[in-house]
Amino acid sequence: MDQRTIRQPLVYVVDDDAAVRQALEFALDLEGFSVETFESGEALLLRDTPAGPGCLVLDERLPGISGLDTLRQLRARAVDLPAILITTHPGPVLRAAAQRAGVRILEKPLLGETLAVAIYEAVSSSEPNT
Repeated sequence: MDQRTIRQPLVYVVDDDAAVRQALEFALDLEGFSVETFESGEALLLRDTPAGPGCLVLDERLPGISGLDTLRQLRARAVDLPAILITTHPGPVLRAAAQRAGVRILEKPLLGETLAVAIYEAVSSSEPNT
């Protein structure tokens, strides 16, 4: 099947750094994703509950609630989109919490197609077998 006929997942990017949000939106748009950006976990939580197909890309270190806490609140609302946590220098406590939450951590800086590949993998593994 031609890649252009496949519906691309919507990627929800949450990062408090406007330059990072803009760069990620640009890079993911080039990969063919539809992208919505948010400056905080609270801003995403105020939006209508995201539905699939899609993927959450959450910065861990946000003002207000963290990326992982944002994910916990979305899970409590039965939002089961796959998620990727982006951060610098994740310690063992964060790694363990992310593992318990079933979320992958990608360390910044995000080089090359690392994020796009991780999104494709996350979405593919969350889709029911047809």
